[in-house]
Amino acid sequence: MDKQSQGNGLHVKLLMGGLLVIATLIVFWPIRTHKFIAYDGEAFVTNNEYVQAGLTWKSVRWAFTTIYTANWHPLTWLSHMLDCQLYGLDPRGHHLTNVFFHLTNTLLLFGFLRRTTGAVGRSTVVAALFAVHPLHVESVAWIAERKDVLSAFFGMLTMWAYVRYTEQPGLARYLPVLLALTLGLLAKPMLVTLPFVLLLLDYWPLRRFAGSRAPRNRQGWLLLREKIPLLCLAAASSVVTFAAQRADGSVASLDQFALWTRVANALVSYAVYIQKMVWPTGLTVFYPYYGNDLPIGHVVGAIFTLASITLIVLFKTRRAPYLVVGWLWYLGTLVPVIGLVQVGQQAMADRYTYIPLIGLFVMVVWGIWDLLARWHYRRFVLSVVALSTIMVLMARSWDQVRLWQDNWTLFQHALAVTSRNHVAHYMIAGELVTRGNHHEAMDHYAATIMYRPDWAEARNNLAVLLEADGKIDEAIEQYKAALRYKPRYALAHNNLGVLLARKNQDEEAVAHYEAALRIDPALVDAHRNLALLLARQGKMEEAAHHLSAILR
Repeated sequence: MDKQSQGNGLHVKLLMGGLLVIATLIVFWPIRTHKFIAYDGEAFVTNNEYVQAGLTWKSVRWAFTTIYTANWHPLTWLSHMLDCQLYGLDPRGHHLTNVFFHLTNTLLLFGFLRRTTGAVGRSTVVAALFAVHPLHVESVAWIAERKDVLSAFFGMLTMWAYVRYTEQPGLARYLPVLLALTLGLLAKPMLVTLPFVLLLLDYWPLRRFAGSRAPRNRQGWLLLREKIPLLCLAAASSVVTFAAQRADGSVASLDQFALWTRVANALVSYAVYIQKMVWPTGLTVFYPYYGNDLPIGHVVGAIFTLASITLIVLFKTRRAPYLVVGWLWYLGTLVPVIGLVQVGQQAMADRYTYIPLIGLFVMVVWGIWDLLARWHYRRFVLSVVALSTIMVLMARSWDQVRLWQDNWTLFQHALAVTSRNHVAHYMIAGELVTRGNHHEAMDHYAATIMYRPDWAEARNNLAVLLEADGKIDEAIEQYKAALRYKPRYALAHNNLGVLLARKNQDEEAVAHYEAALRIDPALVDAHRNLALLLARQGKMEEAAHHLSAILR
């Protein structure tokens, strides 16, 4: 290739990269005025003293030694700490960091596909779909999902390092692959499937199977053996993550969600993600888990859809290897979050598609290009179609980004597009309380409990409002119900103790105050309430002990 051709190629790549940057910034421009989202946001930033302290030795030690929010992802904590050190609690800086990583991931994906396939146009379209698709808005617009964009960043770097390694295998080039994957797993353990992705890349576009003189099964074993250190990293991360989530009580038992229910939900989720990729409507922050109420027709339809795509992919494997790679990329990278090990109460989540959709984008873009290979006007028509599609997705994502401006807008939308959404009712109730609309808030807390009877926090909050409304007996029943579902709930013990003391049931009140303090010795309200009750009973020495505890 002469210097003029190289220069023209560089100009084209720079132009495509520039267009990707512009499209991404246009979509996420509204995010600069957005607030923190209360749902999980408090644990990550606004109510987390270690994060707000910035990068101190104490905070860094906490990040690496503490299991919090049912996960161990120290690198994500360090990222949030750095944001607090730079921007304090101004949400603009935190949001812009997410946008920066998403933009960087887009450019890394574009560069990776272009380098490994040589197809500038198709690589640009895949990267553009990744950048502006509405399903990816949640990962970028939600500050608490920093772990998505950060882990994907290191995932992209892992793939780049791996390509360099395959060009000249050796320990010096293998170590960066190992380091990048380690950092990615420290940001979010969903990258445990990345060694599997690298094996797919060996098949296409790197074509390491075809480039070897060894028999295919022998070459397959050699390539798999090459990934053993990476697989060991992934296995260790999986064990730590499962232990963390189980210790936090986030892993549902088979009594809560039977195996058949999990498999059915997983199959439907795989199909629904594809549907939402093609027609991205009804997107929301929380999709309720319907369990055994999932219509059998949806399960049958999902099985038919997935089986049909799989048969087409297998039939076309030799002529279109990107189909099997893209399909297995999609299926495989979703495995950690598809619900076979059910963590949390959601049936699915838009954020889970951040990396998996790349596989489907590759299938669609390369597949349409090859399908119209003999058409004379292919390049012009497909360019128009791609541009039109991207512009439509940009408009749709712009609307989706605006939903994330505050709690009220986000969860009102969730109520509008889903049914039986206990999380949306709970969050709207909290917003109504801050606005002083207590009676409507009670209705939403009641709806939360109807759809999720074991949500102790919802029962406690409803009891507080009932108490303020003078319905003491009803409030007591809600506190007791909260404690049946969550016996180690210090705040509910304290609140129940207050009402029992008001009804002169002092002995029971003392028992609940003491229970609260056994659970949380630093609960000031419980110390104060117990001190007042003991003083009323004439037990001044014991009362003084609790007053001293308040001062400490």
